[in-house]
Amino acid sequence: MKPGAKAKTSTETVRVELGARSYPIIIGAGVLDDVGAHVRGTCGAARVAVVSNPTVGNLYMARVADSLRSAGCEVLTVEIPDGEEHKTLTSLGSIYDRVLAGGFERRSPLIALGGGVVGDVTGFAAATVLRGVPFMQVPTTLLAQVDSSVGGKTGINHPTGKNLIGAFYQPQLVLVDLDTLKSLPQRQYLSGLAEVIKYGAILDASLFTLLEQQMDRVLALDADVLQQVVRRCCELKAMVVQRDERESDYRAILNFGHTLGHAVESLTKYKRYSHGEAIAIGMAFAATLSVVRGYCDQEVSRRIIALLRRVGLPVELPAELLDEPLARAVAGDKKASSGKVKFVCLTDIGHTRFEELTSEDIADVAAQWCAGRL
Repeated sequence: MKPGAKAKTSTETVRVELGARSYPIIIGAGVLDDVGAHVRGTCGAARVAVVSNPTVGNLYMARVADSLRSAGCEVLTVEIPDGEEHKTLTSLGSIYDRVLAGGFERRSPLIALGGGVVGDVTGFAAATVLRGVPFMQVPTTLLAQVDSSVGGKTGINHPTGKNLIGAFYQPQLVLVDLDTLKSLPQRQYLSGLAEVIKYGAILDASLFTLLEQQMDRVLALDADVLQQVVRRCCELKAMVVQRDERESDYRAILNFGHTLGHAVESLTKYKRYSHGEAIAIGMAFAATLSVVRGYCDQEVSRRIIALLRRVGLPVELPAELLDEPLARAVAGDKKASSGKVKFVCLTDIGHTRFEELTSEDIADVAAQWCAGRL
């Protein structure tokens, strides 16, 4: 049964302050029915395109389209395949084909309805079609709601690595309906919790402690705790983006766990692990490396790995990915510079430092970790 309209709860708004490119993140339950009013209020366009995938589209496209039409919008729907392996030029081209055939104009927005893949591909399409059209996010996964929908990173994957083709392009609106998480498969929900844990680990010890104390309620989708957690993650992401929009320096803090995580995704062809699962492995490794380097004590690593395990996320690197394949994948990271990666290490829960490491450095520690010598 398709989810119907839900009773609305009070919404909260987090603003990303970027001057002329500032925008709100509106968070609440049952707010999908207000998409039309928010879109018209944001850009006033009478023609819009909503991009989704078959899974999310079957659940929510009709409801979102009805809201848009009720607000006076002409709606074009676009569908791209589901899954990280479809974050490609082919999916991007299908969006171009549909909106250009539909007579789009530069003031006509593209609306991403779905998770991180839909958001990233739709955002890159918006940044490039007609040299840029308005872009809005309606994230329906926890990972997208707390992380990928905010901050303007858009793009597609390349066979040599993840997100190697893309652009920084900020949305004009992010609309988070927490009710959509009720239809999310458990594996995807748990995957999103990896990014939630990341925010506590790198930026907010109080959030991390809250997760340790209230994880049972988070896993049960308790509305009050969930809204508190999502709002706090959005606040932290907004703070980082405001300080360093284009990842020239500080924003790289958000890559905690991602250097190894992206390598794991790439080496397993984006099929064995979800994004959050790969990042969980990467965070467990990064915490361990931080201990090895003497930046934090063992208790920091223990708490992070324990919380990841409690959620049911993987925390061990598959042995078959070690050595040369892993080093090559890490070296192909788009953030590598002069043969080194700016690796995010922990000094404590909620505190980090950057360390310049070669791919060989990382692969060597990974081999010791996998062998149980750390």
